[in-house]
Amino acid sequence: MVEWIQLFIGFFIANVLGYGGGPASIPLMYDEVVTRQAWLSDMEFSNMLALGNALPGPIATKIAAFVGYGVSGWIGMLSALTATVVPSAVALILLLKLLQKYRTSPVVKGMTLLVQPVIAIMMVTLTWQMGKSSIVSIGALQTIGIAAVAFWAMNIRKIHPALVILAAFAYGALVLSRMM
Repeated sequence: MVEWIQLFIGFFIANVLGYGGGPASIPLMYDEVVTRQAWLSDMEFSNMLALGNALPGPIATKIAAFVGYGVSGWIGMLSALTATVVPSAVALILLLKLLQKYRTSPVVKGMTLLVQPVIAIMMVTLTWQMGKSSIVSIGALQTIGIAAVAFWAMNIRKIHPALVILAAFAYGALVLSRMM
């Protein structure tokens, strides 16, 4: 099958099923990009995700643009971006009208509350996969130390995640590169 069609289908499915936006779509994109299609390695995906989070804008569109361009040039980028943006825009317009009409319905409230644990498990699974990759790459002590500092910086000190990611890049360049 033509690569730009595969890109469209992969990103379309990930974004249609990724209820909750970019963070919920990331594990689905990971599955498509790394596991199913092997367009990126686990490490490449991790690096792209880290850098993408440091840049402004929605993460799902940045992932689609990067992967699409890497796989099939400009046509691949446009295909992946279209599959990422258009379904959400159309669904937003249609569903928002419907949800506004039935916003007090217990069924609608139940649907939105019960999908949250599924999204949480998807994020935990992605974290576990990326953590294992990090342990293999830089070791358990470095991984745990960096994770602890990042947790402290973002949750205790309230430092913006982009700055924490940039600090991790600097640490990798200045310290880890000399250790490997």
